[in-house]
Amino acid sequence: MKGYIQVYTGTGKGKTTAALGLALRGAGAGLQVFVGQFLKQGNYSEIQALSRFETITVEQFGMGKFVRGMPSQEENAAARKGYARLCRILTANAHDLVIVDEGNVAVTCQLLTENELLGLMDLKPENVELVITGRGASPAVTNRADLVTEMREIKHYFHQGVTARKGIEK
Repeated sequence: MKGYIQVYTGTGKGKTTAALGLALRGAGAGLQVFVGQFLKQGNYSEIQALSRFETITVEQFGMGKFVRGMPSQEENAAARKGYARLCRILTANAHDLVIVDEGNVAVTCQLLTENELLGLMDLKPENVELVITGRGASPAVTNRADLVTEMREIKHYFHQGVTARKGIEK
């Protein structure tokens, strides 16, 4: 099976959710799935659910907080670890679906360079499906992708003071 590059971007809710839905679909079909999450750290509901699947591996490469200004040494170290791990995962060609969650945001926050993200795309074996999520995908990333979906916020209850709810946003 030929693998493609998908990018889920935009300001709307649902980018990671769409990617994790694809992970679930892949697991149901017996695919080996690797999810690398930049910026995130924690035992969220989706991490608990995905851990039930033998064919899905999730690793987090973040400090669990928003990067404000220049990244800290800890944030940079976590991102470097994640980038190296994703390079090894793609090179090993042992997974059918590789998800780079918040990859675009990692570039925006200067945890990765655009060239490093493009480099992950270059490392993708022919048979691997690669999904990159996160708002702010660069034109170079979207041009290189085979499928680009932009989630656009039209209305969000967050603006009415609703915080992240367990099982829905976290």
